[in-house]
Amino acid sequence: MEHLWDISPPVHAQSPVFPGDTQYAQQWSARIGPGCPVNVSSITTTPHVGAHADAPLHYDPHGEPIGAVDLGAYLGPCRVIHAIGRGPLVRWDDLAHATDGLPARVLVRTYERMPVDRWDPELAAFDAATIERLADAGVRLVGIDTASIDPAASKDLPSHQAVRRRGLRVLENLVLDDVPEGDYELIALPLKWMTADASPVRAVLRRP
Repeated sequence: MEHLWDISPPVHAQSPVFPGDTQYAQQWSARIGPGCPVNVSSITTTPHVGAHADAPLHYDPHGEPIGAVDLGAYLGPCRVIHAIGRGPLVRWDDLAHATDGLPARVLVRTYERMPVDRWDPELAAFDAATIERLADAGVRLVGIDTASIDPAASKDLPSHQAVRRRGLRVLENLVLDDVPEGDYELIALPLKWMTADASPVRAVLRRP
């Protein structure tokens, strides 16, 4: 039987979000009962909740919303590289042991255990020079197991801006705790939200 690694954290009312962002909330507008055959709910949330894909619009005022981006980057061969405890910035040397013949998608594990139940203000992020080196190597998508590819307190977002310049796509908040280093197929398609700056994804890996 084919094995899938589900690398998406659970999403619920206690899911951590960037301080000041919109928490996940769900309200029931209909419940199964006399005269009602279905449950129906509405959801309020930031699109950056859980595992998510940033749109260019998130870091570029003229960038594409997530519903307009090409899906090719979010589906295909990828490599998981461990850089556990290498923060606050993941540098090229932290990845160099696994960079021969890189596929177009690279996911980086920085946590021993990803904190799915709390916000981490000390999250590890990418050094912008690492993004540039990955782009030079032909990488089209970068992912990380923290809430941002830039430090939580950053105001100039150098790694997001490197992604913007180089045309890369971004996945954040992945759970890579139980994923060995190596090559996989990534499936992490964003929703077709035509005006949104991001989209939650159900990210999974499988062996090619």
